[in-house]
Amino acid sequence: MRKMLRRGVPVLLFVALTATACSSGSDDAMNDMDAPPVQYVEDEDELDLDEDDIDGSDEEEEQNEEKDGEATEEDGVDEAVADLVEREVYLFDQNGLVVPQTIMVPKNIEVLQQSLEYLVEGGPVTELLPSGFKAVLPPGTEMNVNLKDGVATANFSEEFREYDPKMEREIVEAITWTLTQFETVESVKIQINGYEQKVMPHQNTPIGEGVSRKDGINLETAGLVNLVNSESVTLYFLGDNGEYTYYVPVTRSVASGLDNPYQVAVEELLSGPLPNTSYRLLSDIRGATLLDEPIFQDGVVTLNFSEELLTGIETTTVSETALNMLALTLTEQEGVEEVALLVEGNEEVMMESGEVVETLTRPKDINTGKY
Repeated sequence: MRKMLRRGVPVLLFVALTATACSSGSDDAMNDMDAPPVQYVEDEDELDLDEDDIDGSDEEEEQNEEKDGEATEEDGVDEAVADLVEREVYLFDQNGLVVPQTIMVPKNIEVLQQSLEYLVEGGPVTELLPSGFKAVLPPGTEMNVNLKDGVATANFSEEFREYDPKMEREIVEAITWTLTQFETVESVKIQINGYEQKVMPHQNTPIGEGVSRKDGINLETAGLVNLVNSESVTLYFLGDNGEYTYYVPVTRSVASGLDNPYQVAVEELLSGPLPNTSYRLLSDIRGATLLDEPIFQDGVVTLNFSEELLTGIETTTVSETALNMLALTLTEQEGVEEVALLVEGNEEVMMESGEVVETLTRPKDINTGKY
């Protein structure tokens, strides 16, 4: 089944979108806004590391030898660039939200430890930080990571305790979501100087049994009041720092016992960001509704929207940002690998680029900083 973009061709998606800001409870027009770049890839191109590769117990042979520090070119590709790989790290934006950023890092067999090193203030991420973003771990923090049975245990040095207490939960989220980008990591435990932490040092955030993506990220606290009889769904909206837009995951509480989790996720996404939050998020999906209950089969969830999903010139296409929000949100649901999209039952749905949308897969990278 053909994906949205052909494999191996990096593409930056820039779209002009009009988004609805909900923090003030009114509609603000957002014009000439650049959409965050996203790449869609074939499934076999997604990062898939064996557990032995991650914990370093079965080191692979070096594929590129250093030659006295000299950079060579082969087929027009600089060897120094070829030795870089994409890595997703979770950083703080100007609102204190935990936001994924895709950066280029040197190849390293200790990928879990390396990923956390790029969360340290004053560390290697410093020169790569997009405008308005900052690292989440205190300066000088060192760590090592052990992976066993799907649990990554991050052992931090004493400097780890020097974090801002007000950002305690967000720091746990950044660590957890950075490590769980790897398929072999299901949950995360935290140690300090070799001692396992049942709660975080300052605000006593519970972490003893391990933290996973099911515990959420950027929790919305202004929605459902009865948290006892509720479940969580992670949605992707747009953040804006005045220079560019980027995708922001938020976890929302919804009433429990709902039969179709895919319908819940889509309907919550269509409802937009909550209006009474301290930060401002945007959406590029306005007025659309689901015409049928989503169907899930063999890893593919099929969605049939009303024609209001169509925007662009003469309202005949779907914006790339809307497609990305749907792909990111739905693939957070367990087992969902692809999203099939229909409008008024029509399978011939066009992107703004002129290509036909057949299935959406989760982006290989988001928020690359190449704006």
